[in-house]
Amino acid sequence: MVVSEVSKHYVPLTCHGHSRPVTHLNFSDLTQDGQYYLISACKVTDNNPMLRDGITGDWIGTFIKHKGAVYQARISADAETAATASADFTAIIWDTHTGAEICTLQHNHIVRAIAFPPGNGSLIATGGMEKKLRIFDLSKYSSSDLDTSVVSADKGFEIGPNVHKGTIKSIVWTLDPNILVTAADDKMIRWWDLSTRTVVQDQPVEGEIGSCEFTNVKGKEDDIGGGLPVLTIAAGKTIYFYGGANARTLLKTVVMPYEVASVALHPGQRKYVTGGVKDTWAKVYEYDTGKEIDVHKGHHGPIWSISFSPDGMLYATGSEDGTIKLWKNCTGPYGLWRADKE
Repeated sequence: MVVSEVSKHYVPLTCHGHSRPVTHLNFSDLTQDGQYYLISACKVTDNNPMLRDGITGDWIGTFIKHKGAVYQARISADAETAATASADFTAIIWDTHTGAEICTLQHNHIVRAIAFPPGNGSLIATGGMEKKLRIFDLSKYSSSDLDTSVVSADKGFEIGPNVHKGTIKSIVWTLDPNILVTAADDKMIRWWDLSTRTVVQDQPVEGEIGSCEFTNVKGKEDDIGGGLPVLTIAAGKTIYFYGGANARTLLKTVVMPYEVASVALHPGQRKYVTGGVKDTWAKVYEYDTGKEIDVHKGHHGPIWSISFSPDGMLYATGSEDGTIKLWKNCTGPYGLWRADKE
């Protein structure tokens, strides 16, 4: 699919429900029946992450327990569980079918980041203002621990004590289950080898780190990244694209004329979308040339999170204005879009 086929201005779907800024969005993988889901995180005084149908944006349910801002929310690969990181010093693991709490990971300070490993498993990684990267294996906790639903952060295994010098803002797990990436306020992106518990690569950045995420769209061999997920990082005015099985190969850097809050890449269409720190527009660029090819207007605040759906047919934006918008990224009917509109 070429860029020109999907550069029309379709009316976006607006997902209401949050009352405060949307801080993070995460799509599930495609399920066996071709469906997928979207989870969103929101700042205080909302505190309630929401689960939606990824194709239509329809509300499915709200996860209720947090008593502080939720900074990050993720869905497991099989869409069976969700995980949220909060300012109330907790990370909570949820059952996506019932909305019930599976367990609470009780920390000693604000939790900003959380991540599932590739595939399915019982591991979870957390990080935040304690500046500690922890790995939890939920399968090892006794039934009495899970009966109380509260697990102390001390039961998590800390990776690289005293290495992070700033708040951990994002964690992503690469296809290599031993390689995990952290983005911290000390202006450093770090690649961790969990088998040796050491940093095997780092990338200093200039400016505040906005987003650090993997592409969702399944690529082909001739796509950007050669069919593997691409790590996209927005930091200050610079965007970084990393590829390879463990996302350690720098594919490209792009310096923008503005500070970037968020970025998402579509490897097959060879384009990326950005949200700026000081504007309200989603801007679309050609990956190979850096040419701006589209601008999507509709939000009333900066866009803090952007993500393409796993099938690449749409992308979602989460904004300071408390709304989520779904933008059509294909031709013909899709979801609630029944006809093309110029």
